[in-house]
Amino acid sequence: MLERLAHLEENIANLKAMQRRYSVEDIRNNKFDEWALRYGLLESIQIVIDLACHISGKYNLGSAKTYGECIENLQRHGYLPEAVASKLIAAVGLRNLLVHEYAVIDTEKLYGFLAFHNDFADFIRHIADVM
Repeated sequence: MLERLAHLEENIANLKAMQRRYSVEDIRNNKFDEWALRYGLLESIQIVIDLACHISGKYNLGSAKTYGECIENLQRHGYLPEAVASKLIAAVGLRNLLVHEYAVIDTEKLYGFLAFHNDFADFIRHIADVM
């Protein structure tokens, strides 16, 4: 799991770099960059899910029927503040959209989701010691 944590840290750095280097117009006009953004967000969210479910199971925080419930378990037992948990649960919703393509995601909204890198970093700060 420490490897997954390190991978998430690397992804956060890449998402930050993307946010600094590219505008929403750059992403909109280059399908490769849009794909990179989608994949970077998807992979990062999946790592958060994997780590949250691992911690939830490792410390017997309660059964979880959904990925969001793994994060809720961490919040309920004091591993994550409510504000961080809420944002990560929203990220899980984005992951479901990206994986299952329930709806077309506007490029501007997708670009706005780059801000999740802050929430991923908050997640790491709160759970690193229990890994």
